Amino acid sequence: MKEAETLGHLLIVGGGAAGLTAAGFAAKERPDLKITVLERGGRPARKVRITGKGRCNVTNNCTVEEFIRHVPENGRFLYGALSALTPQDTMELFEGLGVPLKTERGSRVFPCSDKAADIAEALVRFAREGGVLLKQGRGAALLMKDGVCRGVRTADGEELAADAVIVCTGGLSYPLTGSDGDGYRLAEQAGHTLIPPRPSLVPLISPARWCAEAQGLSLRNCRLTARDNRTGKTVFEDLGELLFTHFGLSGPLVLSASAHMRQMAPGRYTLLLDLKPGLTPEQLDVRLLRDLEENRNRDFANSLDKLLPRKLILPMVRLSEIPPDRKCHSVTREERTRLAVLLKALPVPVDGFRPVEEAIVTSGGVSVKEVSPKTMESKRVPGLYFAGEVLDVDAYTGGYNLQIAFSTGAAAGRQAALSLD
Repeated sequence: MKEAETLGHLLIVGGGAAGLTAAGFAAKERPDLKITVLERGGRPARKVRITGKGRCNVTNNCTVEEFIRHVPENGRFLYGALSALTPQDTMELFEGLGVPLKTERGSRVFPCSDKAADIAEALVRFAREGGVLLKQGRGAALLMKDGVCRGVRTADGEELAADAVIVCTGGLSYPLTGSDGDGYRLAEQAGHTLIPPRPSLVPLISPARWCAEAQGLSLRNCRLTARDNRTGKTVFEDLGELLFTHFGLSGPLVLSASAHMRQMAPGRYTLLLDLKPGLTPEQLDVRLLRDLEENRNRDFANSLDKLLPRKLILPMVRLSEIPPDRKCHSVTREERTRLAVLLKALPVPVDGFRPVEEAIVTSGGVSVKEVSPKTMESKRVPGLYFAGEVLDVDAYTGGYNLQIAFSTGAAAGRQAALSLD
């Protein structure tokens, strides 16, 4: 085993959004400190570089109170951190780092360049301009002395001594970017309670075979309603884009819906797709009457090309139970009504989530009951802090999850820096 090497008073494990933010704010608070970010990959902020399909939804330009309403569990825990670094503060930070921002639909904030790499590089610059050292390595175990965290042992046996340690290793989503649960193991070593990790903002599995038939089809203007079959309540409804896959459904709309389906079990939820959200039921009936009349002598199955994408025609014909060879002029009013109901509320049963590795974020993690909400310091082990996705806090889509990383990272970095002599 290599001898302990003191690289700095503050050691941050994880060079993602939370870790780099923590480093940058710690350096601003105490320029005299030695600060090291231990990143297991060769390139920091790897997950940031692929968020938002490479565009990076940086934050959401809303108030703290509005923000917390988009955090389904433990939202109040974030009040202090969000108040200290608001979404508007984050926007000012990145623009000060040379990244112009723009606000789009739903108050979602993106770089004007539409390049996530600009945000990632700004984070790296924020840390490096403060004199932070970026070191490659994987944190394998905490170094403890008299019940206080005093550093980290790396996977190759190197001991890195420090006066304080901030764990910012992410969750289990996107393991190729380095998030594979290291932080959970470090937390458990320190005696922290771990809320079982589960996927959030994740594609959904459906037993409906016709979804696979429509594989690759993207609907850009679809209204999705998610219904809890046990309670009969609607848990989510919105208009947007979704994608049919070999296993079920994906796309931005579906990922958003998944975060509201917290009690997932086979058959618990059903998605209802409105394929014609711009038409009222009455307008749709007029449209169907016109289309059927225009194709009166054609088979029903051959008359829907103007009404539906090609990949949905055969599934819809089967689901409508209208004989495919029925001439359009013979389609009854009852059959037409049945088709209209399907077009406005196409049911897609849900069996479960795709694996957590395919999720955008991980729900669950270090119990926030054991972490100070203002400082992110462990209530169990002095000198140990947590920030970002490793905590049991996750939000809906819209820039909220990255803001959580920035705010908790800033809180941890500032407090850790101020606590050191």
